[in-house]
Amino acid sequence: MVRIRMKRMGRRHVPFFRINAIEKTTKRDGKVLENLGWYNPTAKEEGKQLFLNEDRVKHWLSKGAQPSDTMMDVLVKRNLIDGTEWKAVRARQAEARKAQAAIVAANPPKDAKK
Repeated sequence: MVRIRMKRMGRRHVPFFRINAIEKTTKRDGKVLENLGWYNPTAKEEGKQLFLNEDRVKHWLSKGAQPSDTMMDVLVKRNLIDGTEWKAVRARQAEARKAQAAIVAANPPKDAKK
C-alpha cells in the first residue's frame, strides 16, 4: 500500500520535510516513489511554508494512496479532500486520548517514585 507522508530532513533544531509517496513498509528515510512537495515549518512567510504538487497528490489519492494523519490534516486545509469524516475521526482520537489520560491519572504505576 502506498502512503503519502513526510520525510524529515534539515539539521538539528531546523526541521524541513519532504512530502512523498512511499510504500507503507518502507522506513521514514527509505526509498521514495515520488516527491510531491515540501514543508518548512520554520519559514516566516506562510506562502513559503508549504509547497504541494496538487495534481500529483490527486493522482496518488485516486490510485488508492493513504495519507498519514499529519498529511490528512494538510490536505483537508488545502481542500484537496473532504474533511467532514476526518474531523469526526480526529474528535474520536482526542476523546480516546483524554480517556486514557484519565485512566492513567486515576491508577498511577505502583513502582513510580514520588
